[in-house]
Amino acid sequence: MTPISVLDLSLITEGGDAATALSNTRDLAQHAEAWGYRRYWVAEHHNMPGIASAATAVVIGHVASGTSTIRVGAGGIMLPNHAPLVIAEQFGTLASLYPGRIDLGIGRAPGTDRMTASALRRNLTGDGDDFPRDVLELQHYFRPPHLGQQVQAVPGAGLYVPIWILGSSLYGAQLAAAFGLPYAFASHFAPGALMRALSVYRSRFQPSEQLSTPYVMVGLNVFAAATDTEARYLKSSAQQSALITAPATFGHSE
Repeated sequence: MTPISVLDLSLITEGGDAATALSNTRDLAQHAEAWGYRRYWVAEHHNMPGIASAATAVVIGHVASGTSTIRVGAGGIMLPNHAPLVIAEQFGTLASLYPGRIDLGIGRAPGTDRMTASALRRNLTGDGDDFPRDVLELQHYFRPPHLGQQVQAVPGAGLYVPIWILGSSLYGAQLAAAFGLPYAFASHFAPGALMRALSVYRSRFQPSEQLSTPYVMVGLNVFAAATDTEARYLKSSAQQSALITAPATFGHSE
């Protein structure tokens, strides 16, 4: 059976609040673990009133503390919003608290609008064009420190937290292949590019210290309910939400 995982945005539903959304996220993760799902990821979005997962590393810790076996991670961290050292420290801390269970999916989109991206970074000198360099820097911090290394991630150094490249175009496929990293494709909102992106990734893959052969996870929209009618109703809510924020919770298949 193909392993199945969950990507959750910690949606704030009508009449609810962030506290309820985060409680629901943890509850769903506990059920996913009991049902045999492999991973439970949450996504970074900012300045979106309907999404409570902005502080993604904090939410991951909340989910991991309420579960015991399922892998928990980011799907993903939008790396242009952060210094790689900060992410290495955050996920090094998570990996120290929950060893063998933490994943770090990273993307190059800001996960928000331009004004909010500016507020997050305080300046716009860094952008998606720096993404390959930032990925390499992040990998560097997860390796054991070498003699004389002046900047280290503590915790983080030597933990080799698994890094995934997220993408919805050929760019991410090419980068994941070149760096020998697992690749998660967002076909829940870019289905037309799925097969070509996977073909590019597999054909150009270069083995690395993290991964010897290509490994792919595919994002899919899932609307589940007791009846087809109810499921279609839930889907319509997600479609309306997509007009102002982003799609609802997605299933991931590896």
